[in-house]
Amino acid sequence: MELLEAWRGGDRESGSELFERHFDSICRFFANKTDRDVDDMVQRTFTACVEGKERFRGQSSFRTYLFGVAHNVLRSSLRKRRRDNDRFDLGVTSIHDLGLSPTVLVAKRKEQTLTLQALRRIPVEHQVVLELYYWEEMTAKDLGEVLEIPEGTVRGRIRRAKQLLEEQLKILSDDDRILKSTISGLETWARELRAQVLPDDKST
Repeated sequence: MELLEAWRGGDRESGSELFERHFDSICRFFANKTDRDVDDMVQRTFTACVEGKERFRGQSSFRTYLFGVAHNVLRSSLRKRRRDNDRFDLGVTSIHDLGLSPTVLVAKRKEQTLTLQALRRIPVEHQVVLELYYWEEMTAKDLGEVLEIPEGTVRGRIRRAKQLLEEQLKILSDDDRILKSTISGLETWARELRAQVLPDDKST
């Protein structure tokens, strides 16, 4: 809280330290949703936070505010990347639909690779919910603040996202043993991906 207040008061060093705390998380947010420009999108997010800091009134946490900005940057970027005449609705369109294929991620297990691939094939708004839920351990209340939707809507979206993910896992898998392992341990595989979902030059 002290860093936040100092930053809002004009202390750049406090702002830098505050952003550093969340840097890996914001990189991770973009890494599984684009095949390039992760650095640029991260920079745009932090720049927008600095430029709009007077609008942040502390009614939510700085973390959810920051991810809300990142979510807006993502939507803007994907809108520009859509192919001619493509329908653009994040409730329907997936990263795979947009022709994007993130290649900077490394998964250590087949179950993790399958999970990453399936995440990219569900609608972006559902992918965002699951990744923030598993990787950033956000609550439904946190997610509601990020996405600016009611908490009850978030809970329904989480349930639906898990259903969609399981459907894609079944479509993508050609190995019944791996499929069974992935589905039965989905929460474990998804959470274990957290430390690995960073561009190579951002990993620690």
